[in-house]
Amino acid sequence: MRNYPDFLKIEDLLTEEERLVYDTVHDFVSNEVKPIIADYFERGEFPIHLVKQLGELGFLGSTLSEYGGAGLSNVAYGLINQELERGDSGLRSFVSVQSSLVIYPIYEFGSEEQKKKYLPGLIDGNLIGCFGLTEPDFGSNPGGMKTYAVKKGDKWILNGTKMWITNASIADIAVVWAKTEEGIQGFIVEKDMPGFSAPEIKHKLSLRASVTGELIFEDVEVPEGNRLPLAKGLKYPLMCLTQARYGIGWGALGAAIDCYLTAVDYAKTRIQFDVPIARFQLVQKKLADMLTEITKAQLLALQVGRLKDSGKYSHYMISMLKMNNVRMALDIARTARDILGANGISLEYPVIRHMVNLESVKTYEGTEDIHTLILGQYITGFQAFSLLK
Repeated sequence: MRNYPDFLKIEDLLTEEERLVYDTVHDFVSNEVKPIIADYFERGEFPIHLVKQLGELGFLGSTLSEYGGAGLSNVAYGLINQELERGDSGLRSFVSVQSSLVIYPIYEFGSEEQKKKYLPGLIDGNLIGCFGLTEPDFGSNPGGMKTYAVKKGDKWILNGTKMWITNASIADIAVVWAKTEEGIQGFIVEKDMPGFSAPEIKHKLSLRASVTGELIFEDVEVPEGNRLPLAKGLKYPLMCLTQARYGIGWGALGAAIDCYLTAVDYAKTRIQFDVPIARFQLVQKKLADMLTEITKAQLLALQVGRLKDSGKYSHYMISMLKMNNVRMALDIARTARDILGANGISLEYPVIRHMVNLESVKTYEGTEDIHTLILGQYITGFQAFSLLK
């Protein structure tokens, strides 16, 4: 039974199918994720045993109706991301990458042979994918990438390095973007191709229950059949990022909700000066502000989701969703940590885990500054940063 903040009765706006999805993913997170995730976070391990369950429940590639996909609405996909991030940002990151950055580009830009070969396994959780765009020297400016591919007969010779890649060392395939003589193109690189390695990045203090690594390509021979035939230019990986950012905007809501509910429960039971701290005016103000910001973010997420389902959305809307909701969630996590006092830094409560995770969520898939400038371009018509066309 969900006991969630729904101040404006937003759940009444969901379809019956969306409510069913909501209940299903809520139960999965409550029963399978919440009891174990703090230990995985503390050990710095990803709960990889959950991947098959994610596939069986239809949470991977959920908006596709082909190749084994559940054919859900974008709002339902948003609710999946919200609930998974209520569990942990690392688990939601896995689903975002698998669905929006691997399944999406293969479905949209791949050949029918590629779709048949990879999509069923990615959707049912038997294959794991990752997305290679960010490089050690190029994050916010992906057009400056140095990874390159040279055509040689019926193969491409791939060289370069990608950095901060979710799922890198556990992935069976990588969707990799590289410069060619004909512009930036996408390639499906399989983990056993000679010259390809994916070392894990250690010593993270954020997203600890998520696998992050490098992708290193040293004269990797990629068959022509593994090139995405319908993707040529920077706009194609950016289209993938738009899909992922949408899920992040919903996911941040889950972290915020978990922090808010934890703070409310704690404030009602923590006794100071002989009364629960929930009776104090400053604590009540903090909780009232948290509820208000969550409610506004829920409305933003739902409306963008409905526009996405109707084909009326734009990447500007998704930039606002990602920027606003992650900022909101991080502010709420910090406020909740304050309400919990010293207990706010203990993994016995989810708050500090969400807070440090959101520090990464705020900057990946486009920093807050980048999304601010994207909206600035929409408002003024002037681009304040330069991207390779």
